[in-house]
This record gives sequence, C-alpha cells and structure tokens, in this order.
Amino acid sequence: MLTYAIGDVHGRTDLLVRLLARIEEHRAGRPRRLVFLGDAIDRGPDSAGSVATLRDLQAREPEAVTCLMGNHEAMLLDAASGSNLDLWRINGGGPTLASYGVTRPRDLPADIVAWIAALPTLHGDGQRWYVHGGLDPDRGAEASDRETRLWMREPFLSSDHDFGRHVVHGHTPTRDGRPELRASRTNLDTGAVFGGPLTAGVFTDEQGPPVEVLAVR
Repeated sequence: MLTYAIGDVHGRTDLLVRLLARIEEHRAGRPRRLVFLGDAIDRGPDSAGSVATLRDLQAREPEAVTCLMGNHEAMLLDAASGSNLDLWRINGGGPTLASYGVTRPRDLPADIVAWIAALPTLHGDGQRWYVHGGLDPDRGAEASDRETRLWMREPFLSSDHDFGRHVVHGHTPTRDGRPELRASRTNLDTGAVFGGPLTAGVFTDEQGPPVEVLAVR
C-alpha cells in the first residue's frame, strides 16, 4: 500500500490535476491512499475547482481519500458564520469568494461550507500522524487541540519531538521550494501558490518518512 500526502494547494487546481496524474502514473496500478493536508483554498485562482476535485475523489473512494482541514478552511468557516471576516479577506479569502461567484462569505454554497465543517484535523495510520499545522510537544498528537493542529508553528517546528509516529504536515511554506525532511517530521508545503511546486510525499507501510517525493510546477 502506498500513501501519497499532498501539501497546501491554495487554489492551484492546475497543479493539483497534474500532480494527481503524476501519482496515478507513479503507482502503476498498485493500491494507494491519498491524504490532503489542508489549505486547499485561498490566495490562488481556483479554490472552487480545488475543492470540487477533492470532493469528487472523496466521493468516489471514501475509504482511500482523506481531506484534512487547514487554517484557511477554518477562517472560511468563521467568515461564513459572520465572524473574523477581515482576517479571512487579508489572508486570501477574496479569490475564494470570486471563484464561487459571490462577494459575501454568507453566500457561499451551503454544501461547500458543510463539507469543510466536517473535515478532520488529524489523521493517523500505523506509521504516521497527518496534520495541517503541527502538534503540541507537551501534549502529544491526539491531545493537541484544534487550534494547535490548524495553526501551530513553534515550538513544533524546532523541537524535533518524537510523537511516536512520523508527523506529516504543511502550513509553513519552505523557502527553497523543497519539502523539509527531518527525522521526526516531513513538511510538504513547498509554496505552490507563491511560485513553488505542489508536492506529494510517497509513503509506505514499512517506515514513517517518505521513500520518494513527487512535485509539479
């Protein structure tokens, strides 16, 4: 079984479609799982297309596709409920509204908001924890709260804490467009919306860290 974890898409549906095609070619008929690490939306030109692509994949293969919530999805939910509208807009919510053909968060399609609201903030398998932002070194994976999972940077990024499983995350774009590969964690946000590639880590059931990396520009 191969597991492909995909970093922050941020409305780059063009790169997402190409990366999914690359994954299909790479797996060559072998069984696979997909884990999307959150922040499918905002900043980029086609958040609606990115969400539609993920929803379609999940609907066709519910047991094989996991979509996590990112902090940008959380900001959308707040805005749609009438709170923190300015925070979402200054963080790239405007292009998301435009991609749905609306100007107010409350006019976003109800089924889209409901789908986002149901997204988990943590996923685990035998070797890894998958999360958008990070985990609290003092509390562990399952005890880390929603805010931490969505927004955490420090001390998670510098601690090299052993959470019992390898941690795969996004949220903090790397400066060189390459994934950050460390003994305890892998960061797959390579800044696709800022001109970097969209990256997937390739994982197996035998070890925590990735065995390979796929990227498209």
